[in-house]
Amino acid sequence: MPKYDLIMLISAAVALIHTLGVLSAVHAVASVRTPQGAIAWAVSLLTFPYVALPLYWILGRNRFHGYVEALQRGALEQADRGGAAMILEQLRNHQIDLPPERVGDLHILARLSRTPYTQGNTLELLVDGEATFGAIFAALKAAERYILIQFFIIKDDDLGRELHARLLDKVAAGIAIRVLYDEVGSHALPKIYVETLRAAGVTVSAFHTTRGRRNRFQLNFRNHRKIVVVDGRVAFVGGLNVGDEYLGRGPLGHWRDTHLRVEGPAVQALQRVFLADWYWATRQAPDLEWRPTATGNQTALIFPTGPADALETCSLFFHQAIVGARRRLWIASPYFVPDPPVFEALQLAALRGVDVRILLPAKPDHKLVYLASFSFLEVADRTGIQIYRYQNGFLHQKVILVDDEVAAVGTANL
Repeated sequence: MPKYDLIMLISAAVALIHTLGVLSAVHAVASVRTPQGAIAWAVSLLTFPYVALPLYWILGRNRFHGYVEALQRGALEQADRGGAAMILEQLRNHQIDLPPERVGDLHILARLSRTPYTQGNTLELLVDGEATFGAIFAALKAAERYILIQFFIIKDDDLGRELHARLLDKVAAGIAIRVLYDEVGSHALPKIYVETLRAAGVTVSAFHTTRGRRNRFQLNFRNHRKIVVVDGRVAFVGGLNVGDEYLGRGPLGHWRDTHLRVEGPAVQALQRVFLADWYWATRQAPDLEWRPTATGNQTALIFPTGPADALETCSLFFHQAIVGARRRLWIASPYFVPDPPVFEALQLAALRGVDVRILLPAKPDHKLVYLASFSFLEVADRTGIQIYRYQNGFLHQKVILVDDEVAAVGTANL
């Protein structure tokens, strides 16, 4: 190629990249959810488009095309069969309105989640891995119709192989089994693990974050949930994935985590969350049990969050829990990198006299996130927020206690 033509080609390529950088910067300012994120992306795209441009179109997206539309189609499909679309109506038979004099404005969370608080539940705290997987495996053994399993991480280690063997036993007994995993979180899961399950009759799917032509390069649409549902009657949710380290057998030593065993109407609400993700991944809407049954006297709300939500549901949840605290707010989280509104709410809670305590791990599993949290600690101390470090191994639980009235156990980090 002549030298002049090569120079013209390079000049055209440079001009195209910078033009795309400008257009992407405009897109970022218009669409990125936070001002800090919009400014960071815009500056990077204008000054370093050669690096920032591919990163923005892979990691900078917050609209995941097709997910909401797929869920709407799934709801219509279920409505035709009298299934999951009717669950909200059935849950309202077990609905309870929280007394505002006891829990402030936390009733707003039901509106955000589009799921009512229900009464008639039985909730059991499961502390650490042995108790959690002991309870999960006991429920799997008792399954009579179907098993739904969803984890961010499934590993092919001792615990993962025990789960594998139990699923093979149950599918051989005629139990319908569906397993959903995140392909990035479970990137080390070998094909043979999945293939042997499928060969035996277990329906297994990755979450398929890149499903659809417009989503081919997105990497930040992860599925972080940990859900098990058996027969629509008992369910599990919390912080533990499937791996030996969750039993304290990894390099971090003792693994402190919390899970919940759930019975009652909240099971159907949790099952509805699984069904939405399953439909996105497979375009299948299986026939499940949707008749809620009261089993106890506890009140529960299933509060799903995700990057496809129309609002920043997870941040709003944290914010409302914080502003609702009157006497104490205790939070345990493995990571502490809150967005500005949540951090400001924490500061204001401490300044108005709330006992704000945040329990973090002393040992990091992700050093970059661990180091990022230090930028918040000095400012937190100025307002009276008390920071504690868990010493006995690694802390992974995601738990909130508001006064003596409300507790949250889940998978969302602070």
